[in-house]
Amino acid sequence: MRVTSCGMTDVGVKRTNNEDNYLINEELQLFVVCDGMGGHVGGEFASAIAVNTVEEVISAMEFQPSSPSGPVEPADVLREKLRYAVRLAGKRIYEKALEEPEYKGMGTTCLALMVAAGNAYLAHVGDSRGYIVREGRIEQLTEDHSLVNEKIKAGLLTPEQAKTHKLKNIITRSLGYMEDVEVDLQVRALRRGDRYVLCSDGLSNLMDTSEIGDTVLEYGPQESVRRLIQIACDRGGDDNITTIVARVDEV
Repeated sequence: MRVTSCGMTDVGVKRTNNEDNYLINEELQLFVVCDGMGGHVGGEFASAIAVNTVEEVISAMEFQPSSPSGPVEPADVLREKLRYAVRLAGKRIYEKALEEPEYKGMGTTCLALMVAAGNAYLAHVGDSRGYIVREGRIEQLTEDHSLVNEKIKAGLLTPEQAKTHKLKNIITRSLGYMEDVEVDLQVRALRRGDRYVLCSDGLSNLMDTSEIGDTVLEYGPQESVRRLIQIACDRGGDDNITTIVARVDEV
């Protein structure tokens, strides 16, 4: 299996500090985007804890082909390890905020993609987004854990209205707000040519899904990431912008 990837982060045009963090670990084929919140120190620290914890857990992961109850499927193990990694990250952020008052209220989104055993494993908390571009079409894989998305589902807002709503930055699920958190997790069989896009809302708030797909289809991972970030900056860049593109070259 071979994956070509690129990731970049940018402070944007209007912010003075970057609370986003991301990870590309080519050996593990692990990709993570986290968008921190809680002020200059807290948000940056929370997103760093999340990225480092997920990498630590996955690095230490060992697959046992059987258990006392019988054979174990690799997909089941990988899925639960990724879920555990994200939940542990949330627990560590929560505990650090309790220990040190200056970090009170800090938290982060977390979007983690692991490519292994012929599958893509995607874990998600918050409103950072994951997409797949396959056979010329882009599909959003994640559902925003946000107040405006709840209003969209309830029929109270349209997607267009949500983009400019005054409460668009309020998320309903994050790492660090509580000691434990529910993690959305899905598994997709890989296909040659798949492109996975992970991004913080600094990008998705300023670009339509179709625009992201067109850019990723036209260019390779490095150039598409550069162009996506530049487009977001050109449109105001009112938030930090982080993007990863991972292209599946061989399965």
